[in-house]
Amino acid sequence: PTGSLLYPYGPQQGDATNPKHDDGTSEAIALSIPFTFYGKTYQTVFVNNNGVISFDEPVRQYTPDPFPLADGHPFVAPFWADVDNVLGGDIFYRQTTNPALLQDISQDITQYFPKSPFTATWALVATWDHVAYYGSTSEKGNTFQAVLTTDSKMFYIILNYWDIQWTTGAASDGDAETGLGGTPAHAGFNSGDDTNFYNIPGSQTEAIINITTTSNVKVPGRWVFRVDSFQVIDVDPPQLTDGCWL
Repeated sequence: PTGSLLYPYGPQQGDATNPKHDDGTSEAIALSIPFTFYGKTYQTVFVNNNGVISFDEPVRQYTPDPFPLADGHPFVAPFWADVDNVLGGDIFYRQTTNPALLQDISQDITQYFPKSPFTATWALVATWDHVAYYGSTSEKGNTFQAVLTTDSKMFYIILNYWDIQWTTGAASDGDAETGLGGTPAHAGFNSGDDTNFYNIPGSQTEAIINITTTSNVKVPGRWVFRVDSFQVIDVDPPQLTDGCWL
């Protein structure tokens, strides 16, 4: 969409498309540049239908758990919930060294982290495009994106939330008609150890529907994290005014 937070995506950008399987996943994606996530370097990622990018092995779990996870699986959760792309929507991904895109990413990250000038040499762009939820009897869809990028020294993840219309699948006690209630979606990072993790405010509460309005870089709907080593992020907490999240 024009004016969108989202970086370009879709088959015309050379994206691969995940198979239509509930709780499905991409094939193993061999990274052309290894990605360092909280001190460990990974060569393989999976783009999982249920709103998760995982390292080394796929994640099929559909009801989210809070971080840190007991099983120690390292992953980033742009919007971990029970996506069903059989009922609607597509999940796209590509690795890219496209100069125009890398320039846009570099400018954005340098603007948010001015003390560490950044020139991206590689990115993985994964986009969930108008994806439906399990058990849906509605037309609701969520559109969000995760970008992994590096200059081979620093490693960042950008999470873009463009349109979030539902939070919960029916098997997670959500309402089939509204996609709300039950155990709502979770957003954040799980490093695989017990100490380095981050839960985006509102995760697993009904407030997560408003993630398009929250940010840690003063751009509503965008969260950006440096992830090679754990750093505490200053968050502007969403303000509760008249019962509405701003």
